[in-house]
Amino acid sequence: MILGFQGVPGSYSEQALLKYFGDEYEKKCYQNFEDVFVALQNEQIKYGVLPIENSTTGSITQNYDLLKKFGYFIVGEVSVKIEHHLLGLKGAKLSQLTHIYSHPQGFDQCSEYLKKLPHCQQVAYHNTAISAKFVHESNSLTNAAIGSKRAAQLYGLEILDSQISNAKENVTRFIVVAKHLENDPSCNKMTLIFNLPDVAGSLLGVLHQFAEESVNLVKIESRPVGDGSFSYYFYVDIIGNKKDENIKRVLEKVKGESENLRILGCYKNNI
Repeated sequence: MILGFQGVPGSYSEQALLKYFGDEYEKKCYQNFEDVFVALQNEQIKYGVLPIENSTTGSITQNYDLLKKFGYFIVGEVSVKIEHHLLGLKGAKLSQLTHIYSHPQGFDQCSEYLKKLPHCQQVAYHNTAISAKFVHESNSLTNAAIGSKRAAQLYGLEILDSQISNAKENVTRFIVVAKHLENDPSCNKMTLIFNLPDVAGSLLGVLHQFAEESVNLVKIESRPVGDGSFSYYFYVDIIGNKKDENIKRVLEKVKGESENLRILGCYKNNI
């Protein structure tokens, strides 16, 4: 079994993959989120691991859009505590830095700390570990990256400043994506996707169905349909298994209140 993730060794996505699957399987890394979906499409990998939500900066909306675009499924989830550090070459000094490299989420999650370094230009990269790799290869004392302790070890960097996240509890939720829907008795969480008619109260009508069947709705995310109409798809996470009687009932009710309802995933709640 071959597993895929976005980034390079030392990335938080790789940490999530190892936490969920262990280290006994072959791993492949890809530069962009969409590359992981294409690898699934071409059957180069069995599962892909991708970030979907951070506890301080919110959803990674691109991956919601890619789930819809490719029509693939969430079959698992895992959370990883994010511990950002400022990484640089041996001998680098904060006062000499001119450029800091990171994924945009890294900049957002460390925005308060970065105010202390107004002289540094922030350069967005695909991934925090890729940023660390670049700093190593640049061999410049003026470059630094935001990344993990493991990335520092892998790419021979020093921690110039530690624990620089805005929040002490900074956690990212990752999803395991597959081409086919999976479900077994241990699955107790589901993700649904649907859109709604442009009628007043349509969203309230759907939410009422979940409440009426005592289904715990733990997250709702809206994304544009993309046709220029200002209409939206809704992604909803609920607690339950698709074979539960109240889940069966609520799916029928929501189907009647919405359009294009689809089960996007059945998996075990690991949050």
